Amino acid sequence: MNTIQDDIDALVDEFDLLGDWEERYRYLIELGQALPGLAAHEYADEHKVKGCVSQVWLVLEDMDGRLVVRGDSDAHIVKGLVALMVRLYSGRTPQEALEIDPARVLARIGLAEHLSPQRSNGLASMVQRIRAEAKERAAA
Repeated sequence: MNTIQDDIDALVDEFDLLGDWEERYRYLIELGQALPGLAAHEYADEHKVKGCVSQVWLVLEDMDGRLVVRGDSDAHIVKGLVALMVRLYSGRTPQEALEIDPARVLARIGLAEHLSPQRSNGLASMVQRIRAEAKERAAA
């Protein structure tokens, strides 16, 4: 399995191939469109991320001591952000997940300065939720 840094570098390389921030937004939307949806019962309040203007659902599971993150949103760009979180956090141990700095990753791929305050707050809520779950699992 790749290291966290290998995966982050690969993600940065993907975005570096794109030109301006509009192309990066389009790619982000494509990443979101490629996400499989959740099962109908997973669109429940227990999976809904609070603090997002758009509707966002995150399902975090454990598979052999590693996090599996799945999610969805009703907004295209936010769904792309969910896809980024899935790529960053899925397959990581809880301790590895706690070492990831998604703000730094977004800065490296050139999206951080182009996110609206609402999207930035929603992303922060997603990260907070994932980190809380990772902390719980790391302590167990």
